[in-house]
Amino acid sequence: MNKVTRFATLSIMLVALVALVLPISAQEGGGVIIEGQAGGDPTLINPLLSNDTTSSRVETFIYPSLVGVDPSTATFVNGPYEDSIVNGWEISEDGLTYTFTLKEDMFWTDGEQITTDDVIGSWEVISSDAEISPLSFIVDQIDSVEQIDDFTFSVTMTDTACDAIGDAIASIAPYPSHTIPEDLATFPDQEYNLNPTVTAGVFNFSEFLPAQSISLVANDAYADGEVQSDGWIYLSVPDLTVAVERFLAGELSVIDGPQESAREEIYSAADAGEVNVYTYPGNSWDYLAFNLADPTNPQNGYDEDGNIIDQGIHPIFGNTETGKEVRRALNLALNIDEIIEGATFGEGTRMPSYAVPSSWAYDDELEAIPYDPEMAAEMLTEAGWVNSDPADPTSLRICDGCGTADDGTEMVFNLMTNEENARRTAIITIAQDQWAQIGVQAEISTIEFFTMLDLMDAQEWDAYVLGWRNGYPDSPDMTQILTPAGDVVGSSSNAGSYANPEFIELNEQARALPGCDIDERSEIYHEMQRIAQEDTPYIFMFVRNGFYATRSTVDGFDPFPSQLYWNIETWSVRSAN
Repeated sequence: MNKVTRFATLSIMLVALVALVLPISAQEGGGVIIEGQAGGDPTLINPLLSNDTTSSRVETFIYPSLVGVDPSTATFVNGPYEDSIVNGWEISEDGLTYTFTLKEDMFWTDGEQITTDDVIGSWEVISSDAEISPLSFIVDQIDSVEQIDDFTFSVTMTDTACDAIGDAIASIAPYPSHTIPEDLATFPDQEYNLNPTVTAGVFNFSEFLPAQSISLVANDAYADGEVQSDGWIYLSVPDLTVAVERFLAGELSVIDGPQESAREEIYSAADAGEVNVYTYPGNSWDYLAFNLADPTNPQNGYDEDGNIIDQGIHPIFGNTETGKEVRRALNLALNIDEIIEGATFGEGTRMPSYAVPSSWAYDDELEAIPYDPEMAAEMLTEAGWVNSDPADPTSLRICDGCGTADDGTEMVFNLMTNEENARRTAIITIAQDQWAQIGVQAEISTIEFFTMLDLMDAQEWDAYVLGWRNGYPDSPDMTQILTPAGDVVGSSSNAGSYANPEFIELNEQARALPGCDIDERSEIYHEMQRIAQEDTPYIFMFVRNGFYATRSTVDGFDPFPSQLYWNIETWSVRSAN
């Protein structure tokens, strides 16, 4: 079948699908939004029981949130907002207890009013001994959830933390408590979980066809019936390549996060006026980590009394205090822009430190370390790592008074990444070539992902390339990633053993600042970003750019970073001319 015929057939199938799942009366309105998904069928369409991408997308449209997020600031709103059920909250003087009031004009689709019963019911599922919810990780952070009256409840945390809303409380998703069975162990097995009939979102659930589609219809009761489209369809596609093909052919209304290699075609369609494109620095970022401890003697970051343990030094990279010049030089020697081009087709944005550009805590005045191989070479020589052949600047460097290794030690180290990730294998290959130009030898290795995690946790390594994915809204707390609290042999987020006392103190100040003023916290986080850049425990490389696009027939498309559908009730789809 040729391509034209294949897409013509797809058009006929989609028209039939829309007619099947949406009431005829609804089709006279604002059209149907169609998005493709290659992630497989949902596990359970239940915000208390699922955490896969497919389920979460659908749940966002049919269930309300506990608290709202302002997409223009990427922060939680302490007040009434959009489809959130709370009017706002107050925090106790000790910073431990949050008291929430609920709106009194929100209802489930079966007519039942949304009350604190629906919050308490969710908490009982999450904290149940049956351990049926993937949200149970928040139980260790929350001491209690108490119902005060029908429209007031409180949450008491186990520890003071300004990010309590995002880290834990917002995960208590409102759920119709009158549909939760008494025997919670049976909750995951309800047929209702793939046919949710009691909801309260922009759309109502219509139909789930396994391996085909999930269909929603406009909720006429939402915001006084202001939903502009007739519905939304999540259409199963074999893979992202097919999703791009169908989007460009007009079979899909919207596409989210297509592979970098296919984006040029979409840009071309935008130039032709066929589609609208929005790109932004995303939440996923790649970094190169250095081991700052003795790799022959791995130890935890803290002892039993909470004191920082002396973990020795890496023979090339030093530790937190020593080796800064070496690590800085290795950073200067990398052309990150060239790496972005080679590894992501240019779809990345430089990072000056650990904060992603979309974070409210990002320091937009801090500049990234530039590419300067000449300065890098000079710094290495001054640090006691000299070319073995003074006449050849590319000759292998050796220690000559470096202070971290015996004289004559060669500047050779292993750089690993996970073999399944083509972007990261490109990064380490390019880095190897660039470092070789100043006499630094990185011996690269690609390893199966989970095997690599085991090696990292053992802390017997030199350097590696991996990535982090930040949440939304971003929590800039670095306790697990860049303090000794996350440095635990066998299970470690801070596997490189970074331990700067000033950084640790500032992190704690920002985490538990009395009153949690966001401007004051931002100033602290800005200073932390500068310290992290100076210490260079990581080479902070780039965030992968997010990418949204719609057909030009879609009205209402006005996204923010990480918020494609924030105004979905205003979207509509016109018929193509």
